[in-house]
Amino acid sequence: MAVLNYHHLRYFWMIANEGSLTRAARRLNVSPSSLSIQLKTLEEQLGQALFERHGRSLQLTEAGRIALGYADALFKLGDEFVSTLEGLRPDARQTLRVGAVSTLSRNFQIELLRPLFGRADVEVIIQSGTFLELLSRLRDHRLDIVLANQPAMQDQDEDWQSTLIAEQSVSLIGAPGLKRRKFRFPQDLASIGVAAPNRGSGIRNAFDELLEAEGVRPAFVAEIDDMAMLRLIAREGFCLVLVPPVVVLDELANGTLKEHWTFPKIKEAFYAVTRRRQFPSPLLKMLDLRRRQI
Repeated sequence: MAVLNYHHLRYFWMIANEGSLTRAARRLNVSPSSLSIQLKTLEEQLGQALFERHGRSLQLTEAGRIALGYADALFKLGDEFVSTLEGLRPDARQTLRVGAVSTLSRNFQIELLRPLFGRADVEVIIQSGTFLELLSRLRDHRLDIVLANQPAMQDQDEDWQSTLIAEQSVSLIGAPGLKRRKFRFPQDLASIGVAAPNRGSGIRNAFDELLEAEGVRPAFVAEIDDMAMLRLIAREGFCLVLVPPVVVLDELANGTLKEHWTFPKIKEAFYAVTRRRQFPSPLLKMLDLRRRQI
């Protein structure tokens, strides 16, 4: 059996991703005619046509789509391999690339990543975004781990690992003096404004269902996805805020804020999502991903 020429395979991979032999040649800094010869050599070696011409465009054949799938996996694994081995050098400064959904508590993130902070040989890069955006970066090896409030759904093409690290009941939190007497649920919602996560979030959906069952329609003064902003609004003291207590941990400890009501059945979950890899980041072993109380 002939040995696969990976140089030719990369040329094919570039053509497939660019969708044009001319654009691929420009990216690779070779002539289109030279690139065409390399592609033909690969096709002859494999005994399969990888592209069909439709006018000026190239479209993958069935064999081409199969080849592209293998090429994607090979080159991603190669990039991961090089990156990992560079990190294993005795003199290397290791980097952990973390994605965190914008709705996730900063306090939770800090607590989980604390073992890595302050180390001279470790750099932690944290990127925020939507859950789907971060999963895409994790798939493309631009992230090592994603912190989220939901698990990744399994599918045929991805091998996600979702670890439930913690979950916490949410509460209505506000300034201690917001009510002169003890807060009553749901009666007092008629006279106090509420700030909550946007509709569509797990917390908000469960809260809305509870309100519907109680026949109550509070005045929502703000609907915000960013937990850090909800924390700031709670500190302003003019309304109640629906958040997990971990979001305002310091304020609860020093008495600036108070839990006026807790909903034991409405919980915020905290997940760590990774992808099965041949060479996972060694720094992941330093994080305690066991389930915990918060």
